[in-house]
Amino acid sequence: MILNPIPVQDALLLDRSTTLDDILPLANDIVSKVWKGKDSSLRQVAEKFGDLTKNEPMILERDILEDALERIPLKERYVLERTAERIRRFAEAQRRTLSDLTVSIDGGHAGHTVLPLERAACYAPGGRYPLPSSVLMTAVTARAAGVETVWVASPKPSLHTLAAAAIAGTDALLAVGGAHAIAALAYGTETIPKFDVIVGPGNRWVTAAKQLVSGIAKIDMLAGPSELAVIADESASPAWVAADLLAQAEHDPDARVFLIVMTPDLLTKVERELEKQLQGLPTEGIASPSLGSSYAIIAGDLDAIAQVINHIAPEHLSLQLTSVRTKALRPLLRNYGGLFLGSGSAEVLGDYGLGPNHVLPTQGTGRVRGGLSVFDFLKIQTWTEVSDLSEQAAVDIQALARMEGLEAHRRSLAIRMQDKAGGTEIKKGSLSAIHG
Repeated sequence: MILNPIPVQDALLLDRSTTLDDILPLANDIVSKVWKGKDSSLRQVAEKFGDLTKNEPMILERDILEDALERIPLKERYVLERTAERIRRFAEAQRRTLSDLTVSIDGGHAGHTVLPLERAACYAPGGRYPLPSSVLMTAVTARAAGVETVWVASPKPSLHTLAAAAIAGTDALLAVGGAHAIAALAYGTETIPKFDVIVGPGNRWVTAAKQLVSGIAKIDMLAGPSELAVIADESASPAWVAADLLAQAEHDPDARVFLIVMTPDLLTKVERELEKQLQGLPTEGIASPSLGSSYAIIAGDLDAIAQVINHIAPEHLSLQLTSVRTKALRPLLRNYGGLFLGSGSAEVLGDYGLGPNHVLPTQGTGRVRGGLSVFDFLKIQTWTEVSDLSEQAAVDIQALARMEGLEAHRRSLAIRMQDKAGGTEIKKGSLSAIHG
């Protein structure tokens, strides 16, 4: 067996969370150094970790991004542009679902105003694989939200990463990665503005730094290794299921996949396909250890399957079931990052920009949030306008102030109500006098 078979009850005990305790102190030292030393410290750390050579610029301005766009083959440019447009259309549609609000309240009106954040920084990994798709997913979405200033940060950016940054409309690219990049983006330096929000996937150093600066800048999520859960029945193609599992496993040796099948026979067929498709796969050296640490679960009951998924909260969830089972199972599923319905909805469609964002919660974070969206780049500010507060509301508010022992709170309303009444004595049992 390639995958590790486990019973349902053991699947409900799986813990995918990981700790950053081993690198948090080291990341904190880097963050602190960049915070205090700004550009000079950032360059020193970036050169130490190989992001930059001595004379390389840290910041690549818009003209360099545009030059990269001109240098890539025209066919590849069109691919990036079409992908950006698909992401943009979906993000703009999301934005239209959230609008300003005005409602009547006691004595007046209240509401909220939806505003974009002013500055957004989008991190794109530059390690094993350059990810221009992540540049598009983050920066295009920020622009769709209305963010005024958008930067990308990516160590040793490839030509395609730079071109994607140009297509996404970014203002500049910070050619630095790791905890030092996150620190510079959160605190600002002499040449790098302080950003309101920092988004995008990264390695453990990036994740640790995002955790450390989360009180300084808004962050999207703390990313971990990639995940996919496939739920399949006899209607699924074993070859398609195996291909999807491998597509996720090749991300990283630490990536995890979960195969939940409704019959033992299907598991056998998928295992055969995994063995077959692994042969000659260029990324076999990455995918094999990933699969070897992943799990297969046989569960014929939809309620049990839903329990497992809601416990795991996988980053990607693929339902390759009959339409009847899909319809019955979907309402039971609450915790996941991105959902892919039907065998035709390959998870790779999400990776490469068919619409919804591919920056998704991992390690169980799907229990509390969904994937990156325009909403990560927006703030909702409430407002209140009252000109004719009712007597009952005034009584209740003053009573609550008294319950909490905050007399000045009570008086700030009582004085208004007394002045409104023309300075007359306020009846006992109704509004209290200021000193009553």
